[in-house]
Amino acid sequence: MATAIAAAVTARPRYLAAQNARTRLILLGTGGGPRPRRASSASAQVIVSNNLAYVIDCGDGVARQLVFAGVPLTTLRNIFITHQHSDHNADYGNLIWLAWAAGLNTRVGAWGPPPLEKMTKLFFEMNAYDIDTRISNEGRVPLLPLVHVHELQTGGVVMSDDNLKVTAALVDHPPVVPAFGYRFDARDRSIVISGDTAPSDNLVRLARGADVLVHSVMYPAAIDRLVGRVPNAAALKESILAHQTSAEDAGRIAQAAGVKTLVLSHLVPADDPQITDQMWIEAAQSRFQGKVVFGRDLLEV
Repeated sequence: MATAIAAAVTARPRYLAAQNARTRLILLGTGGGPRPRRASSASAQVIVSNNLAYVIDCGDGVARQLVFAGVPLTTLRNIFITHQHSDHNADYGNLIWLAWAAGLNTRVGAWGPPPLEKMTKLFFEMNAYDIDTRISNEGRVPLLPLVHVHELQTGGVVMSDDNLKVTAALVDHPPVVPAFGYRFDARDRSIVISGDTAPSDNLVRLARGADVLVHSVMYPAAIDRLVGRVPNAAALKESILAHQTSAEDAGRIAQAAGVKTLVLSHLVPADDPQITDQMWIEAAQSRFQGKVVFGRDLLEV
């Protein structure tokens, strides 16, 4: 009896620690746009809850960024795509494939707008030779049955498990329709990822009272310099201005939603030496009274 009591006393702190472990948010990629850059990766975030990974967006290099962040690829459980632009989905298939190559053998849910199901099917068809070879030669479990795709057309509760409740809302990112923002309600905190969007009333409602809002931002005064470095995109400036949110307006949205912390991410431009971190922060602070965090790759918030 004494031994059993001692074991229970020893186990209780570990149990409490597990119960009270903080839901983690790590920014994997904070640069806006598909053009590869030295200073930042393309858009991606991971929420880690109960040691399981929920990845939001899969810009170029997301699997490697997870490794750099110390998040085992085998803990991947769900992927959420905000919209079908290449800086958000370029490594969607690669993330699943490489996680499986690293030892993943459990179910993965994929959530996002069409044509997510077609993309998934075609990706695995394209890579069938490698996948089939590894199954037969290395004794791996089949990959395709692990992946369960859920295409989204409208907002609402997307999924709920023992760790998180996930709610989607339509946001404004013309001409890419539909585009979504996601809210993740955990036992200890609530986190909202805007995706790419122009100022959106739906996003304000989605983020109401959240602990953290990660919002895409642009710096309008620098857009001319950005488009001047990108050939073969004559209408790029008009496109950016139509579907992005200035740092000032991101602050206004955070204030209207009553969030505690605003994180500036998906920076457009992400690599302009004339814009300092403080300039981004001060722009948002001009409209928001809460805490503003300048997003950097691998920053945990």
